[in-house]
Amino acid sequence: MFFRNFRNHGSKKHILNIIGKEWKLAFTTPSTALFITLLPIIIIFQALLYIYLIMRFAGAEVLMKTFLGGVMSEWIEMFSPESIGFSINDRFAIFFLAQFPFYMLLIPAMVAVSLAAFSIVEEKQAKTLEPLLATPVRTWELLMGKALAGTIPSIIICWFCALLVFIILWIIGKGHLLTSVLNIQWYISLFILVPIVSLLTFMLGVIGSSRAKDVKSAQNLAVFVILPILGLMVVQLSGIFFFTLPRLILLVIAFIIVDLIVLRISVKVFDRESIIIKW
Repeated sequence: MFFRNFRNHGSKKHILNIIGKEWKLAFTTPSTALFITLLPIIIIFQALLYIYLIMRFAGAEVLMKTFLGGVMSEWIEMFSPESIGFSINDRFAIFFLAQFPFYMLLIPAMVAVSLAAFSIVEEKQAKTLEPLLATPVRTWELLMGKALAGTIPSIIICWFCALLVFIILWIIGKGHLLTSVLNIQWYISLFILVPIVSLLTFMLGVIGSSRAKDVKSAQNLAVFVILPILGLMVVQLSGIFFFTLPRLILLVIAFIIVDLIVLRISVKVFDRESIIIKW
């Protein structure tokens, strides 16, 4: 039903119009534009700085004596056996770099906490949502347009950050490590899982915004998006289990199903009649 409606020319036009409207508002506001573009870069450079500081002051030999040493060795044997003969520093670098797609899931999540949470609450308060709801645009088109308006820039900035990481590695003379990092799981995580999770985070943010009375309430609801993503990072870094190709494919399928379920839920909980009458 959803895909049949999405192929409808009218639905595409409505969604594109909503995306254009959201982008016009977001990127003409300097603070919002800087938040969307600079925050992800700061997050990535922060991660690189942490890795550098750990390796510089703790040292790979010290890390080998912690639980991370065992997790790293197990991961290398499973996913990058060709790098077993590398130095300890390089093996840790490969292990940490392999986790970057999961770390980059925090980018859309954190942007969604603010951007998606503001998207409907601000329109309620500014009294600009009622005229939009009075048009023929359907609820799912409105919510999908608002979610995609945040998802698309987040995906692009995530991929840009990945490119920055590659450039930095080449500059510092570690470019040869990329051949051990860029496996099929890395590509699936970056180019499939990141977009799917990005869409989910923004849809949840829009749901929180549509049910909230003010911006603070919307942000409190949207912040729970970050917790499952942190969980994915913890289970991988702690060695509880690794996302092998079959597990990663199952994770992608699960997130696709959740995306569709959340979209249907968001349509049901979004009470457009109440908004038109009360706000």
